[in-house]
Amino acid sequence: MTTPSLEIVSLSVAFGHGRASVQAVDKASFRVARGEAFGIIGESGSGKSTILRAITGLHDGYDGDVLINGNPAPRPRNRDFFKTVQMVFQDPYSSLHPRRMIRATLMEPLEIYRLDRREARIAQVLLDVGLAPEFAYRYPHQLSGGQRQRVAVARALLLEPEILLLDEPTSALDVSVQAGVLNVLNALRRARGLSYVMVSHDLRVVAHMCSRIAVMTQGRIVEELTVEDLRAQRATQPYTRTLIAASRAAVTAD
Repeated sequence: MTTPSLEIVSLSVAFGHGRASVQAVDKASFRVARGEAFGIIGESGSGKSTILRAITGLHDGYDGDVLINGNPAPRPRNRDFFKTVQMVFQDPYSSLHPRRMIRATLMEPLEIYRLDRREARIAQVLLDVGLAPEFAYRYPHQLSGGQRQRVAVARALLLEPEILLLDEPTSALDVSVQAGVLNVLNALRRARGLSYVMVSHDLRVVAHMCSRIAVMTQGRIVEELTVEDLRAQRATQPYTRTLIAASRAAVTAD
């Protein structure tokens, strides 16, 4: 069996102590193959974003295992880890420093990792996300929401990672802008052979991006199915059926 790009084994995350403890993630397990886009869906508070934060080490007090290319992720996470795994956060309005030119934001990881050809790398990565190199000399307030999120994707790509974690990457954007960002992400995955883990509450977004989907509720993964099973409504769990029904109702309302 081919070693997965990312494997999560019995991951559990709790917040608080004693009677006040809340089990945010309860024994979650899944695998992501090289070059695969894997989705996690569920309502707000289901634990899906907490999984991504545990993978990156933002929540370090987890139980279970995070394996990258078959090897345990270091605790705490180190420089080599972040050359392999990068995360794109939900809100493009807060993920960029408002007083820093885009060039300075993109230059920072290149300087930290002492990479060469910095100007050329910045120009190329902007082109890769559908922005002209001249965008490097703008400030975040001069960009639209979709453009800001493309810059956030560009920043994540600069270290040439193998795995991108996508935390509701289009939920803060207008519906008319979402498709453009999602299409860029799809094209990048194919061109670079990237592996994605995308979390979202929007079934339509995950179905557009991912080949397999895990369904979460109350901290647990209750079902895993292919996008073909999803579209054919071959879900086995009542909660998944409810999500599908709600998504279809939203499409009808649109």
